[in-house]
Amino acid sequence: MSQVLQPATALRLVDIHKSYGSLNVIKGVSLEAKDGDVISILGSSGSGKSTLLRCINLLENPSKGEIYLGDEKLELVPSKSGELHAKSRKQLENMRSRIGFVFQNFNLWPHRTVLENITEAPIQVLKQSKDEAVGQAKLILQQVGLVDKIDAYPSHLSGGQQQRIAIARALAMDPQLLLFDEPTSALDPELVNEVLAVMRDLASQGRTMLIVTHEMRFARDVSSQVVFLHEGHIEEQGTPEKLFENPSSARVKAFMSSHQ
Repeated sequence: MSQVLQPATALRLVDIHKSYGSLNVIKGVSLEAKDGDVISILGSSGSGKSTLLRCINLLENPSKGEIYLGDEKLELVPSKSGELHAKSRKQLENMRSRIGFVFQNFNLWPHRTVLENITEAPIQVLKQSKDEAVGQAKLILQQVGLVDKIDAYPSHLSGGQQQRIAIARALAMDPQLLLFDEPTSALDPELVNEVLAVMRDLASQGRTMLIVTHEMRFARDVSSQVVFLHEGHIEEQGTPEKLFENPSSARVKAFMSSHQ
């Protein structure tokens, strides 16, 4: 009988804590994502969702815990303030190059064209030739439906177009893992669906994604796992069917009923 190969672990967080002085924002979160997982992180405002996401690539420095990307452990050392910092800047930069991060407010370079925004990191970090980076950028722009905007500047784009360019920029690094921090919350309602359509396409391609979102229908449709954070810890975790239809936690029930 042939053995079914299990997906490899893409990301593992072990007992992550984050404090700001006496304020404990993340309180011992452990989480694992397998290759191809789409994990939606839900919860009320202030529950620690974005902070947790930012701890993964040390945009926020955790106070305690372990971070693994694939089989590689990020070596962390405590600073005098008690926060954990990367022991090796080189290792951190290498791991960041393998993690795509899509921000709430796009974070595009306003003085650079769409093409320049997308090709900068592959040329500088991955040492691709300009021709290779440009060729790849055009393919990715076709994927997000914006190849006609290749020479435009961000200020000439709608919010939805800017966010799709931000996704294209992340994809240009061919990351192992994509992190989305409320990618539609800064958009006008009529622009949300064009961004979600791109993300649905990425999920169907088997991209490994962690998504902080308030888009309930999207989370239900595309997620392999849903994580509900409450006051900095995982209140409940499971399949979309379990959390949306039959949650065990009274807090999750109340949240889901208020977001129907």
